Amino acid sequence: MTFLQIFTAITPILLVLIFLVIMRLPAIKAMPLSWLVHALLAIFIWQVPLKIIGAASIEGLIIAVSVLWIIFGAILLLNVLKTSGALETIRSSFMQISKDRRVQAILIAWVFGGFLEGASGFGTPAAICAPILIAVGFPPLAAVVLALIGNGIPVTYGGIGTTFLVGTTQGLQQAAATAPIVSQYLGGTSLVEFVQTVSAKSALLNILPGTLIPLIISAFLTRFFGPNKSWKEGLAVWKFALLAGFSFTGVSALIATMAGPEFPSLFGGLITLIIMIPIAKKGYLLPKEVWDFDNQPEQNMSTPEKLNPMPLWKAWLPYILVTFLLVITRLRFLPFKSWLSDIPLGWSHILGTEISTSFAPFYSPGFILVVTSLLVMIFFRLTGQQIKNTFSVSGKSILISGITLGTAVPLVRIFINSSINAAGLDSMPIALAETMAEAVGPLWPLVSPFIGALGAFVSGSATFSNLMFTLFQFGAALQNGFDPINIVALQTIGAALGNMICVVNVVAASSVVGLQGQEGRIIRYTVGPSLALCLLVGVMVLVGG
Repeated sequence: MTFLQIFTAITPILLVLIFLVIMRLPAIKAMPLSWLVHALLAIFIWQVPLKIIGAASIEGLIIAVSVLWIIFGAILLLNVLKTSGALETIRSSFMQISKDRRVQAILIAWVFGGFLEGASGFGTPAAICAPILIAVGFPPLAAVVLALIGNGIPVTYGGIGTTFLVGTTQGLQQAAATAPIVSQYLGGTSLVEFVQTVSAKSALLNILPGTLIPLIISAFLTRFFGPNKSWKEGLAVWKFALLAGFSFTGVSALIATMAGPEFPSLFGGLITLIIMIPIAKKGYLLPKEVWDFDNQPEQNMSTPEKLNPMPLWKAWLPYILVTFLLVITRLRFLPFKSWLSDIPLGWSHILGTEISTSFAPFYSPGFILVVTSLLVMIFFRLTGQQIKNTFSVSGKSILISGITLGTAVPLVRIFINSSINAAGLDSMPIALAETMAEAVGPLWPLVSPFIGALGAFVSGSATFSNLMFTLFQFGAALQNGFDPINIVALQTIGAALGNMICVVNVVAASSVVGLQGQEGRIIRYTVGPSLALCLLVGVMVLVGG
């Protein structure tokens, strides 16, 4: 590739870094500018036809609508809980478990977030956990940053194993059949067996970085959001944090090895909650000094219920219902999954091209969140005016996110669909990955997780990243003499860690808590843990073989 072609291929990354992180523009300005610049470069340098640019942009808009549907559902449920006073009760319940903010952050952002990831995925954990952290008393910026960091490693498996069952499996296929290079390597082993083996390997590699994440959450909390700006105060809960990390990753590894990729995050989170809540209540493994913010954020809760506190079970019922509905609609042996997913919304052969896209609005977590919101409106006996105001506030709150995502996702789809060009080039992500493979060769394990993170960063999804890069990673492993199981496992872990910094997730989480315009600032916090953990798992495979 020429210099201009390489520059064009990396513009989705460069533009986001320049506009959001360096120039600190709000995403509502940065993403339209990024889309325009990248589209022009794709046309004139990569020689992508204008029709493909238009089709890819429309595809991106449809995908953006699917993300906004989830955001709207999360915001609607949050506003229902605020209006009813349920959030105040939830806040009190976590305070009863422990008044220590470090413990609260670990339980909500890591353990409960991991459980939600296993149940639903699609950005739901950060969109739900950040508001809960705010309800407990965390500053909005801290809530979003910690929720995104916690929503890293659990994404390896996504909602009910989607990242493997869809992303990795289909990523190793060509024309609905196993790719020839994969078939030749597997011999008598089936693709399903190979993917199961990779999922178990990913779980084992996740044990060390995943065990560290709760400690990172605690340390970030006290260093960047505490009155003393101290790393030491966060590290003081190391016993509790490491146990929370190891409980989740240990259970996940056991489940992945014995049962496959569907339930590691779901049961990892559930069992870890059962283990850690009693420990937190008793104060075991915790320092005597309780850590708190100096100036508590003023809570914007409804006051009527404070005079007559809502029962705890009633306040938590909406989240219990969300979790229950998400799980039963994603279990393959029940009919709900097929019923809800058989009603797609999309466009085939957009503008006469081969580009098509669709999503199932009733299968989306957004639908589950909206249905739950409607049910709890009735259950909490909200008045007609309260219901009207709740919908109005929720609808207005996603307008800025609509503009941001309506240009960010089209930019990504141009990047991904760039294989259709007059210059005889591969798609930009593949061309970038191949260039990196040629440059590093025997050090490929160090690069592999960053390729996975790149895919998630630009696409907003670990599943999409695995679809894009798994076959390439498989080939790069054979080319450089590495076990494809290890390299594909690194791809899946890198794709999960990339969710900490991807624009789509950052915009979604910040939108729910009203932090539009702070996206670049959020990424500056989360990029360090994301890249450091990618390097850690890469070194583990390079050194361990």
